[in-house]
Amino acid sequence: MGNLFGKTKRTAPSRVTEHDKAVLQLKQQRDKLKQYQKRIELSLGKDRELAKKCLATGRKDRARALLRKKKYQEKLLETTDGQLENLEKLTSDLEYAQVEQKVLDGLKVGNEALKKVHEILTIDEVERILDETREGVEKQREIDAAINQYADAALTEEDEEDVLAELDKLLGADEEAAAKPIELPEVPTDELPAVEETAERTAKVRKVKDEPVALEA
Repeated sequence: MGNLFGKTKRTAPSRVTEHDKAVLQLKQQRDKLKQYQKRIELSLGKDRELAKKCLATGRKDRARALLRKKKYQEKLLETTDGQLENLEKLTSDLEYAQVEQKVLDGLKVGNEALKKVHEILTIDEVERILDETREGVEKQREIDAAINQYADAALTEEDEEDVLAELDKLLGADEEAAAKPIELPEVPTDELPAVEETAERTAKVRKVKDEPVALEA
């Protein structure tokens, strides 16, 4: 009844792709093969030690059977080594293919975006924008030239001389400041007081600080 009146929850779509599942299965098979190899390696060591004990007790046939089993398991190890190598290569190829797919998807998105920009900005539109930009630059140059002409007309020859004189003065001040040597403080030539005299002065200062100050009645 609750489902009739309430909203059903929608499960979010899984982000795990078939490609991811294939890579995961390959890695699981690889791990199982490695575990199988470890078990065989442990068995090889045990069979060898057991064969030694059988020989020591005179059970030669039993020792031979254990060594034949050991040889067979060594061949199994070689086979699993080849299988592991193939699994590792296949896993790497699948993972690299996934990376390539992501790169291609990114290029596809970029190309689509570029197409949309080209649809908006046609050649005529670009030329129009460039023409407007050139017109704006030329207009600004005309404005700057008009301001300079107005300034030239407003200033007299005497004003221009004052400007040049002030400029020379500023340049001279900068050169003088740059050429002026840095003055270092003089090294004191007075002799330092002796250690005993310094200690005596310090004791007198402490004594004066420690004496109580008499308050006026």
